[in-house]
Formats: sequence, C-alpha cells, structure tokens
Amino acid sequence: MSASLYIVVEGDDPGFDIFVNGQALARNEDALQRLAEKLQTQPLLEFFSADRNSMALLLDQGAGDPDWTEHLPQPQWFQADAGLSTVRLLLEFLTVTPVALGSDTEFVARELREYETVLRKASQRGLRWHLAVSWR
Repeated sequence: MSASLYIVVEGDDPGFDIFVNGQALARNEDALQRLAEKLQTQPLLEFFSADRNSMALLLDQGAGDPDWTEHLPQPQWFQADAGLSTVRLLLEFLTVTPVALGSDTEFVARELREYETVLRKASQRGLRWHLAVSWR
C-alpha cells in the first residue's frame, strides 16, 4: 500500500487542475521534514488537515470505522503563499543539491514543481489550501 500527499483547494471548483501524484513526496516525507527544519521553514505536513471528504476516501478504501468521521474537527485552511514559501525553499535546495534524496530527488523535485504551480494559481485567486493523504 502506498501513500500520496495531495493538495485540496478550498471550494468546489478552483477553476484549474490541482492534481499532483504526491507519492514521491509521501515516500520521502521524513527526509523532507528534516530538510525543512534545516532550512528553517514549515514542513509540508504542517499544512495537513483532514476533512470529511478526504476521510470518506479512506473509509471507501476500507480504513476505519465510519462513526469516527462524525467527530472530525473542521478542516484547517492555509494561505497559498505560506505553502509556496516552503515548496520554493525545498526546490531551491534540491536544485543545488541534486543527490539530497538519492534516486528519488528528481521525482520529489518534479512533484514540488507541480505543487508550486497549483499553489501559485491558488494564491493568484486568493484561495486557501491544505494537504491530505490517500493510501492506495
């Protein structure tokens, strides 16, 4: 079973494609956490929030008891610029240090560039966002 970190943009339809595979980011989350701390920026998982929709996906995949979704807090939403700051610092480091994550560096950088595109568009439209996780 593999995990994926994906972007959720506030609202029903942001007017642009928000899909990013996110599997390389999920696979390297621990290393990215340490890297963010080294770069003195917010780690990506600090932008995580669970909402009923993302939890419904987990339930559809057979994880958990449906009753616990009734007690979820309201999702947290973050300014896109805050996420852009983290993504850009991570990308800058990986560009200068292309072996930082071993053979996954290229895949992580590609997904971060896709995150950057989505978050830039969200910022331009004044939309907030958060990260969610899915398991496949």
